[in-house]
Amino acid sequence: MRRREFIALVGGVAVAWPLAARTQQPAMPVIGFLGVASAEGYRPKVAAFLQGLEESGYVEGRNVAVEYRWAEGRVDQLQALAADLVRSQVYLIAAASTPAALAAKTATTNIPIVFEMAGDPVRLGLIASLDRPGGNVTGVANLSIEVTPKLLQLLHEVVPNARVLALLVNPANLTVAETESREAQLAAHTLGVDLQILNASTERDFDAVFANLSPLRAGGLVIAPDPLFSSWSKRLGELTVGHAVPAIYSRPDFAAAGGLLSYGADDRYTYHLAGFYTGRILKGEKPADLPVQQSTKVEFVINLKTAKALGLIIPVPLQGRADRMIE
Repeated sequence: MRRREFIALVGGVAVAWPLAARTQQPAMPVIGFLGVASAEGYRPKVAAFLQGLEESGYVEGRNVAVEYRWAEGRVDQLQALAADLVRSQVYLIAAASTPAALAAKTATTNIPIVFEMAGDPVRLGLIASLDRPGGNVTGVANLSIEVTPKLLQLLHEVVPNARVLALLVNPANLTVAETESREAQLAAHTLGVDLQILNASTERDFDAVFANLSPLRAGGLVIAPDPLFSSWSKRLGELTVGHAVPAIYSRPDFAAAGGLLSYGADDRYTYHLAGFYTGRILKGEKPADLPVQQSTKVEFVINLKTAKALGLIIPVPLQGRADRMIE
């Protein structure tokens, strides 16, 4: 072989090898983020999720990509969105809410799923047990459903003379709504009050809900935890002010917007945990071996300004139990 031909051959290998090596590099993993509400409503939760993901070693756009799918409050769209993520061959699905987790579970038994949800994932059939989930699903469960009777109890302490209270649920989120209604009815029976169930499956239903409170002679409103209501919690807080209704919800921004009381899990904390768990799975751990995290961190907020406007006196012992009071 001539020297010039040998140099050309070596030069060709030197150029071709890096190109071949680049084509063999693993692609950036893609996470599918499945949300039941809107991107705007979930902005703080997504930020907390990405922070947890970063703490596990993954930064969006640097070494991991995220594809977002939003149902815009239409639970019936979640199944199609989950199937779309499966077709896209994402590495993992982050399911934001109970209905999103159920839709993802139906869509795939192979792709790992990390949920942030309310209620008992064992009872809902998502996992085998909290300690050993089995299968392709794990995540973080907060106390949102279990806290609904507590919401009723706290509101009753502020309006003890009310003989009728109302509970707002989202019938589109049927599994959760039925559980919330059943648990709340049991609590209402214990408290000796009549509980009227009101429904809202979109933001457009809110005005009718508040218009119905007066004919029902409801002395207060409990808003059951739901992704739709969380996305519109500020709007709901404003409506309670406009209609002069003593009300309680699980989100602190509800109280900040004028709602009388809020009591619930810190979802920024739970989404942070879900993000961290996602990173662990990206590193090679299996969902089946990761115990479901259970959030017990709650915050109780009282809006004293609203209480004064409604002519209500917040019992001193109840004030002593508050984490924060708005004056």
